[in-house]
Amino acid sequence: MRPGALVALATFFSTMSILSIGGSNSVVPEMARHAVGEAHWLTGGAFSDLFAISQAAPGPSNLIVAMIGYKVAGLAGAVVAQAAMMLPAAVLMIVVARIWQASSGAAWHIALEAALGPIAVGLILASGWTVAEGAGLSSRGYSAAAIFTLLFWRTNLNPLPILAIAGFLGWMRAI
Repeated sequence: MRPGALVALATFFSTMSILSIGGSNSVVPEMARHAVGEAHWLTGGAFSDLFAISQAAPGPSNLIVAMIGYKVAGLAGAVVAQAAMMLPAAVLMIVVARIWQASSGAAWHIALEAALGPIAVGLILASGWTVAEGAGLSSRGYSAAAIFTLLFWRTNLNPLPILAIAGFLGWMRAI
């Protein structure tokens, strides 16, 4: 373990915790930018691989945080990174929830509630784009992702067959 690695993990992920409007997947682009481009903890491909594994594995959707921490500083890094990602947001959520409940029905409350949805959706779309870039998708891959996204959005199809088709196309190197 490199000196200062645990402090670097705690500092970075506690900041990401506070910024993670809509969940930890909303800050995946910033995680990728920092972990790959700034801190050089991972390569772009390794980041995409960790993201895919974290999403496929059962458990919390922010498992990628612990995986990055583990890659940087072993088990201690995984624990520190995960705690730094969860604790600040949890404390902030408790404080904000009290204010939110007390202000229910206020004009600013309604306006803020309406604004946060599109912000969260935009951040999550940016996460998908960042992971796709790291995975090295072709133009056919981006087209398939757009088509599958539209299918998920506009239909009530079960996502499992669509995911199986996408996986098969990727395995066949068609996308």
